[in-house]
Amino acid sequence: MARKKSTKTTLGTKSSFMFPQLHSSVFHAVSDEIPSPRFNNTDTDKGSHNEYSTFVMGKFQCYNNSCSNTGWSSKKVTILIRGYGNNLYNAVVFGQRCQSCNRLGNLTLDEASYVDRVAYRLKKWAGVATDDHIFSKKEGPPHKSELCEGCKRGYCQRRKDGEYWFV
Repeated sequence: MARKKSTKTTLGTKSSFMFPQLHSSVFHAVSDEIPSPRFNNTDTDKGSHNEYSTFVMGKFQCYNNSCSNTGWSSKKVTILIRGYGNNLYNAVVFGQRCQSCNRLGNLTLDEASYVDRVAYRLKKWAGVATDDHIFSKKEGPPHKSELCEGCKRGYCQRRKDGEYWFV
């Protein structure tokens, strides 16, 4: 199956984001196997029966005028996907901080990676046979938990109770 061309969604500077506007894309990605999934607009653990943390891709810009860092890209943007009863789900994407000035960056989300990860997880939870995603560990810059909002909230796969573990 050919991958869709990646599109981007740019949002403001926050520690976490939800993307209900991408539900229609997720819906189309799972509609043949899962009847009527619906997006839960409330960012809460209450009532969730499934939870999975993984990564999506994105770019961040630093808008601090006195900072020399204008932006960075990341293939390790933490996303927390939750499943609730009655085919409800949501997904929270966590921001990152600038390593130069420690301010939150402005996220531009890679929508294709978001839709792919959310749809895959919903199918797994529904018991739909899927091709397992196998990701090779790639060397890159070290993970900086002090800059990762997912780590700060305890959801990042790269940091769990002060210990790093592999994804």
